[in-house]
Amino acid sequence: MLDKTVADIIEKESRRQQTTIPLIASENFCSKDVRAALGSVFVNKYAEGRPGQRYYAGNQLSDEIETLAAQRALDLFLAPTNQSGWAVNVQPLSGTAANLAVFAGLLKPGDRILSMNLDAGGHLSHGHPAGLVGQLYEIHSYGVNQSDQRLNYSDIAELATTVKPKIIIAGASAYPRQIDFPHLAQIAHDNGALLMADISHIAGLIAAKLHISPFPTADIVTTTTHKTLRGPRAALIFCRQELSKQINRGVFPGVQGGPHLNQIAATAVALQEASSPDFRQYAASVISNAGALATALQQLGWNITSGGTDNHLLLIDLTETDLTGAEAQLKLEKAGIITNANRIPFDRGTALNPSGLRLGTAAVTTLGANPDWMRRLGQLINNILRDRQDHNRSITEATSLRQELLTEI
Repeated sequence: MLDKTVADIIEKESRRQQTTIPLIASENFCSKDVRAALGSVFVNKYAEGRPGQRYYAGNQLSDEIETLAAQRALDLFLAPTNQSGWAVNVQPLSGTAANLAVFAGLLKPGDRILSMNLDAGGHLSHGHPAGLVGQLYEIHSYGVNQSDQRLNYSDIAELATTVKPKIIIAGASAYPRQIDFPHLAQIAHDNGALLMADISHIAGLIAAKLHISPFPTADIVTTTTHKTLRGPRAALIFCRQELSKQINRGVFPGVQGGPHLNQIAATAVALQEASSPDFRQYAASVISNAGALATALQQLGWNITSGGTDNHLLLIDLTETDLTGAEAQLKLEKAGIITNANRIPFDRGTALNPSGLRLGTAAVTTLGANPDWMRRLGQLINNILRDRQDHNRSITEATSLRQELLTEI
């Protein structure tokens, strides 16, 4: 690379990724093949519109790659069920853009949405007042039980009956338990609403048939393609055929212009990788590793919200300690363990300094972590957060653990 300044920053980031322990629940490592497609010549092409209906010439191969990605998405998530009732749009640039496109296509400003609140594990794009969705639509929220921090479907049904939303959103960014999508679909349909399932965090687990699927009971399914799906930073929108025209218009010209064809090409590669038996084994390991880490921390006296995890993430409740989430995040980062402070159910902290710490196992599992490794990591996290050893020893132990994993993917 001729730009030495940028090349130096990229090299430093590469070294950082190779020498730290990644526990961000929304991060993963995509393959070299995915990265090659992402950096391919498709980055040069503009292709507003849909396959066969472009606003620019020279898009025959753009149509081909987009059609291929769409078919692979349907095959991965809907086979062996009937795909004919479903459509997919592979153009969204991100998960938030995908969600906004759905609302732009199906709703009018002021329409009601019922979604999981942020403290319970919901996502900003589901209607937080700081975001555009929260400013355009009337948002109502459901949460979790205070006793076990799990969804109470009876309470959600009662709320839906009162609110009468146009769309109910099922999905989260920090909910560690399985979500019963068919039950939520029944609640939505009983109240004349559509069910939109945002599976961004758990898409890889659903593709591997290790989590309850929103297909075919939901009406719309959105997902990012990174996280547990291990692809590039992009997104997909699945929907019932009768909704596809409106949702496609919500994507373009609703909230974005020309699609990023290099993202779509990379997504096609990742979807093919996710259809392999190796990926299914990977997804199973993600779940077992999360369970091992949660159990190890519990045995060391840490409070894990909802009592554990069914998926790739867990939340440490720091309420009864002298640490905040931000302080815990910083302590671990100084030793080379990368996490994020996160709100927890009924949090008394602030958004920038919440009472929880979120840990995820998708990325370290890609690097080769196993349950025994996760248990040793749990012990190290405990020692760091409780100041059981000096800083240099913590760095040495974290470095030693990281060296047991792959350095390149």
